[in-house]
Amino acid sequence: MAERRVLTLPGLAGSGAAHWQTVWEERYGFVRVEQEDWDEPSKSRWVKKLEQALENESEPVVLVAHSLGCALVAHAAKRVREQVAGALLVAPADVDDAEHTPESVRSFSPLPCKPLGFPATLVASRNDPFIAFERAAHFADCWQAKFVDAGAIGHINSDSQLGDWAEGFELLRDLRRI
Repeated sequence: MAERRVLTLPGLAGSGAAHWQTVWEERYGFVRVEQEDWDEPSKSRWVKKLEQALENESEPVVLVAHSLGCALVAHAAKRVREQVAGALLVAPADVDDAEHTPESVRSFSPLPCKPLGFPATLVASRNDPFIAFERAAHFADCWQAKFVDAGAIGHINSDSQLGDWAEGFELLRDLRRI
């Protein structure tokens, strides 16, 4: 079976040049779902952009979401589940917790706690500043996602200095074969 096409969903501020999502896009031809404003996110506008991107796909895709992108997947899941074969959800941002996340992401609160309706793997770090590890495990359970403990690697972003993040790519490889 051929591997499925991949769409990336960055979080707040997008993913810079050193972020593993950007590295994967450049190396493997994955396509980023661009948002109008990465710094002032709007749940309704971000969901609409994801829906528009999926309308252009002839077969279900795999989503690779980071941080606020995970909240986007959770909010859009019911509406897009037929177009999504699976999702890799990395370092979800706890948009419900003002101590962990900025006010600019509050339009994504409350974070849905319902099964996504497609296979998913959630990867969490034990020292992520944007979500407590136990809370990430809770969302994996709510979303019926496989839970992966990444150890203590921060927010699993550019600051984590992961390069092409081979461990994450192996998790994605499994999802692409669904």
